[in-house]
Amino acid sequence: MTHSKQSVYEPLTESGAVALAARLGLFPEGTPFICQEIGDGNLNLVFHVFDPQTKKGVIIKQALPYAKVVGESWPLTLKRAVIESNALRTFADYVPQYVPKVYYSDESLAITVMEDLSHLQIARKGFIAGKTYPLLSQHIGEFIAKTLFYTSDFGMNQQQKKQLQQNFINPELCKITEDLVFTDPFFDHETNNFEEELRRDVEALWNDDALHLEVAKLKRKFLTEADALIHGDLHTGSIFASDTETKVIDPEFAFYGPFGFDIGQFFANLLLNALSRSEHEPLLAHIEKTWNVFTHTFAALWEQHNVEPYAKTEGLLQDVRQQTLIDAVGFAGCEIIRRTIGLAHVADLDGIEDQPTRIHAKQLALQLGRQLILHRQTIHEVQQIRSLFFQTFAATH
Repeated sequence: MTHSKQSVYEPLTESGAVALAARLGLFPEGTPFICQEIGDGNLNLVFHVFDPQTKKGVIIKQALPYAKVVGESWPLTLKRAVIESNALRTFADYVPQYVPKVYYSDESLAITVMEDLSHLQIARKGFIAGKTYPLLSQHIGEFIAKTLFYTSDFGMNQQQKKQLQQNFINPELCKITEDLVFTDPFFDHETNNFEEELRRDVEALWNDDALHLEVAKLKRKFLTEADALIHGDLHTGSIFASDTETKVIDPEFAFYGPFGFDIGQFFANLLLNALSRSEHEPLLAHIEKTWNVFTHTFAALWEQHNVEPYAKTEGLLQDVRQQTLIDAVGFAGCEIIRRTIGLAHVADLDGIEDQPTRIHAKQLALQLGRQLILHRQTIHEVQQIRSLFFQTFAATH
């Protein structure tokens, strides 16, 4: 459906969401809609509009002109809604099975209307409840490999890539990542949020010059390397899943960034869940399978569809693979630390009811994040992440 640019912005209400669903003609005239506001994120309004008789529905998402998690004191661009709908459409060119269908978007109202995924569950919630999602790593590995390859200089003409890149200039949301992932948690900054019992551990990070140097290198990669179109916020809260199906949502942070970033974010959030439970194996297995599927799929695409004249040069694919893993490990470390002491936490850790257990899990998270950052250059195979995970446990007991 074509974009609309005629409206004047105002926040949607439940009645407004119902009126929009009726106007779009996606349902029979006279459908007795039910509308529920379901958004629990930090930046947007999200409505589920559905027919209670047929159970058919749509999701209507609207960007707010400020960060919902903070309030109107933190203004944000509405352009992120256009970025999100464009990213979903771009990803659908390569992996339509792993993203929701976009039915309609309105740039002025910052609205995207998309496929109803209410038959699925947010992966983070499922993991916290003990689910394992057996196909998740297979699906995410394919999603990352195909979206990265086909939007990179290896998968498309370099000039076409630069033209596509113009559609994903996303400075304001990149700034959030630059600050909240790579900067604020490593300094005594007002956005940080942590229990007083963690202060000694946190201050050790703030005073760790060796750590700061490595984080600065990773931040520089995020700032300067435009390898491919990345999701930009690929955590387990941005994935709907079941035992058989996976859908990636919320790519409003999408931009042209480093190959390893999405992989690192996904790894980090699996590790955060592993830290919150006694049974670690399903999460560690997901990390290893995701990487193995990614590298196998990416290599196959490299051999069959590479447009770069140097593609057949011996060692180039191996170099790209190795650097991507190193970067992913480092980015994972930054994400783990920021989700533990930064502005936006994760329910995996914060939901641990017993305070001593919760504090201990967060101490482990800080140590694991630091180790991943400092030792990423020594990681040659994905199984070494498992080793670092258990070494962190051993060092704290």
